[in-house]
Amino acid sequence: MLTISGLSKSYGGRVLLEDATLQVNRGERLGLVGPNGAGKSTLFQLMLGSLASDAGSIVFERGARVGYLPQESLPVQNETVLELATTQRLDFHREADEYHDGHEDYQAVVKAKRILKGLSFRDKDFERPARELSGGWIMRTHLARLLVQEPDLLMLDEPTNHLDLDSLLWLQEYLTRYPGAVLMISHDREFLNRLVQGIAEIRNSRLMRYRGNYDDYLNQREAFEGQQLAAYKSQQREIERLMRFVDRFRAKNTKAAQAQSKLKQVERMEKIDAPEDASRSIRFRFPQPERTGQKVITLKNIHHAYGENVVYHGMEFQAERAQRIVLVGPNGAGKSTLLKLLAGVLTPQSGERELGYHVKFGYFAQHRVEMLQADRTVFEEASDTPQRVTEEFIRTVLGSFLFQGDDVFKPVRVLSGGEKSRLALVKLLLDPPNLLLMDEPTTHLDMASIDALLFALDQFEGTLIFISHDVYFIRALANHVTHVQNGEIRHYPGDYQYYLDKRASDAARAATVAQAVPRDGGQRRAAEAAISVSAPKSKEDRRREAEDRQVKSRERRELQTRVTALEKAIHNLEAKQQSLTDELQRPETHQASGRSFEISQEMTRVGGEVQRLTKEWEAAATRLAAL
Repeated sequence: MLTISGLSKSYGGRVLLEDATLQVNRGERLGLVGPNGAGKSTLFQLMLGSLASDAGSIVFERGARVGYLPQESLPVQNETVLELATTQRLDFHREADEYHDGHEDYQAVVKAKRILKGLSFRDKDFERPARELSGGWIMRTHLARLLVQEPDLLMLDEPTNHLDLDSLLWLQEYLTRYPGAVLMISHDREFLNRLVQGIAEIRNSRLMRYRGNYDDYLNQREAFEGQQLAAYKSQQREIERLMRFVDRFRAKNTKAAQAQSKLKQVERMEKIDAPEDASRSIRFRFPQPERTGQKVITLKNIHHAYGENVVYHGMEFQAERAQRIVLVGPNGAGKSTLLKLLAGVLTPQSGERELGYHVKFGYFAQHRVEMLQADRTVFEEASDTPQRVTEEFIRTVLGSFLFQGDDVFKPVRVLSGGEKSRLALVKLLLDPPNLLLMDEPTTHLDMASIDALLFALDQFEGTLIFISHDVYFIRALANHVTHVQNGEIRHYPGDYQYYLDKRASDAARAATVAQAVPRDGGQRRAAEAAISVSAPKSKEDRRREAEDRQVKSRERRELQTRVTALEKAIHNLEAKQQSLTDELQRPETHQASGRSFEISQEMTRVGGEVQRLTKEWEAAATRLAAL
């Protein structure tokens, strides 16, 4: 499909790629990773022919069709969403685009509607002019166009940046069945783990290929770096031994020739570079906010609408100290509206918003980027904090968010959108509030920056409420999930996996109830009529059928008893969870020595028991439904 050989590219004396080689076969799904600025997007531009290489070759299979989705927004003309999604336009490698308006192929229209719905478009959006959409939604439409066309090689540059969690999970599932090859740049680990069969990494101008998904790549790279470190240390010991001989005997006539020979031996060695410790842990503590009361923020009987569109009616919400709540749900369900109501950015038409004792909140959204002072340098902007922190500490934090060396002296006005986002995060973390509200904080961050943010938030002792489409980020942080849909919110007192398990068990329970509903009279009469005209059975057949019915009936009764017992046990445990939560909210609980710790321990135990029994219930209910 694609062969890259000996590819090199430099910019202003900086070598981005040197002697790079890569093979992409038909149907392969590969992830392209590496630090920001390593050359990932440059490699894509070289492949597309919009940049010229200094050396090497890029060869596509004859007739191969290549589709490309860039990071930034693509232009639109006067098309509707559906017209753009069904346009016969592909970004062919080194060929002019083909563009045909009014593509009427019925199958393409059906396919486009299915894909657009998967990407969270609604039926009424299909006839909207695409130019009315925001940049993120335009990117979704272009992504839909590429998926409809199914190029032989799909090149995606950060395809998840503009997706919500539901549409990301849909795309993840869709790409597992995609018939062509996929080469994607992504900083979403979970997305890569679920999809790719190989990783290509650009680091220090080299392009390395690894087998397996992202976790496999990390293990292989760690093993490779361990071998490289051992070889480096061994070579350094040998060089040190030879140089000791040189230093000792180079001035002696009888040994000078030998000393010179060993010096040349050192000079002729192909030096092994020390491996870059890309996975080193960050070892510093961020400032911590003032401790709040147990109840941090409460929304009571909230009603909020946009014109005729009622988002919430009588909604209740409460967050407590040290909770890390992720808001999940389909696009347009009201997650960002809920976050803005919590932040006070939106005032509800009715209802109350109450902040708890000593609560100081901070809201991280796009408008925070606009609050940066354009004429300041990065370091000056980061230093503008009431916290007493040293210059060294500020430089360390900036470095962990990839502002290194002279980057800290760049004026804010020349920073990219992603760099401004990282700087805003630095400012927030250097003076954190005790209630932190974050809307998609990982957008435009690479993996190193996401790790730095996770490190900071893992230390954070306040309360965190956030929206994210990065499943790795959610799994690492959330200890509570709030599902938002159709104006209703439901709280899940556990981590993301508990939420998934509980949703699955609820769905299985609903399916069991639906299947247990007796047939209506018409169905029963039709079944009886079918039995009455059946051919007569032998005595032996009837005996065997009777035995089978008895076995199945006994198994059904046993399973029904078990399912009922499990449901009762789960109900009691969930009631116990609620009781413990209520007790933890009472002020007198925290006055009794050690009681709050005992409750926390008990909640952990009960939560684990709920998860164990829920899985057991799922298995029993599935078997019962089959019977």
